[in-house]
Amino acid sequence: MSTDAVNRPGRLVSCAWCGREIADSGVGRKRKYCQQSCRQRAYEQRTLTAGTSIPDDAVILRPDEVRELADRLFELRCAAEDLRTALREDADAATLADIAESVVELAVAAERVR
Repeated sequence: MSTDAVNRPGRLVSCAWCGREIADSGVGRKRKYCQQSCRQRAYEQRTLTAGTSIPDDAVILRPDEVRELADRLFELRCAAEDLRTALREDADAATLADIAESVVELAVAAERVR
């Protein structure tokens, strides 16, 4: 068994519905949802898609959610381009650290699907 397959206490995993981080206790079954409302929304989606060709694990987004996700991804791309430009221009370490922190924050926000 690889070390990746072993539950580690305090390890962060993402909610299967909203993408928020959940601290894994390492005891018992691995949590899939951050709260009961996310578990309920996932159940409702599975129920609505039962008997259709839509897979149970499909992510169905409203048009406004798709626009918001596209906006977050655009912001992430812009920050990555800023980092690349700063590297090419030999920016100082503090500037690079600030831009890198922004890239990480935007990537975390972009991971949220809902």
